[in-house]
Amino acid sequence: MNRLVSQSARGTAARRSHGFTLIELLVSVFILGVLSALCYGTLSYVTKVRDAAAQSFERQRRLQLAVHQLVVDFQQLDPRPVREPLGDASQPALRSDRRTQELVALTRAGWPNPAALPRGTLQRVTYTLENGSLFRSHANVLDTTLANPPVRRELLTDVVAVQLRFMDFGRTWHDQWPPLVASGATNAVPLRTRPVAVEITLELRDAGRIVRLVEVPG
Repeated sequence: MNRLVSQSARGTAARRSHGFTLIELLVSVFILGVLSALCYGTLSYVTKVRDAAAQSFERQRRLQLAVHQLVVDFQQLDPRPVREPLGDASQPALRSDRRTQELVALTRAGWPNPAALPRGTLQRVTYTLENGSLFRSHANVLDTTLANPPVRRELLTDVVAVQLRFMDFGRTWHDQWPPLVASGATNAVPLRTRPVAVEITLELRDAGRIVRLVEVPG
C-alpha cells in the first residue's frame, strides 16, 4: 500500500515538473495582451490630456502677456511726437488710422534700461496685425531713420481682429487718433494731444471677444 502511494506521488510530481500546458500559456498570453492594451489606452489618454492642458496653459499665458503689454503701453503713453523717417514732418505721439497697415503707433515712457545703455526711457512702439498674428515693434531711437530697423516680436496668434477706440476730453469716442477735424475747422489737433481712455477689443478664434478699457494718465 505504501508503495502504491509512493508511486502515485512520484507520478504527480513528475507531471508537475513538466511545466505549463499549451492552453495555460495561451490563456496567459491573452490576459497579458488585454492588460497591455488597457495600459496603453490609459497611457495614451493621459498623454493627450496632459498635452492639451499644456497647450491651453501656454495659450492663456501668451494671451495674458499680450493684453498686459497693450495695457501697459497705453497706460504709459507719452505726449512726445517723433520725426518721420524721411523728411522733416512729424508723427503725433499717438497715431491710429485704419487706412494704414499699422493698428497703432505710440510713444511710451518707462522703458527699462538695466544695462545703462546710452539711450532715454522713451520708446516708439508700433502694433500690426498680419495673417492672424499680432506683432509689436519698437525702435531703439525715437526719431528713426531708414538705418534704424525696428525690433519685431510676435505677441499672439489666431487673432481675427483688433479694434481700438479713443475717448477725448469731451467724452466722445473716436475710431482713429488724432480725431478727424470737422470740415471748415481752422485748428488741427496738436501732435501732443492724448486721449483720456482707450478701448481695446481683441477677437480671437478660440477665446471669442476680449475687451479692455485703459485710462490714460493726464
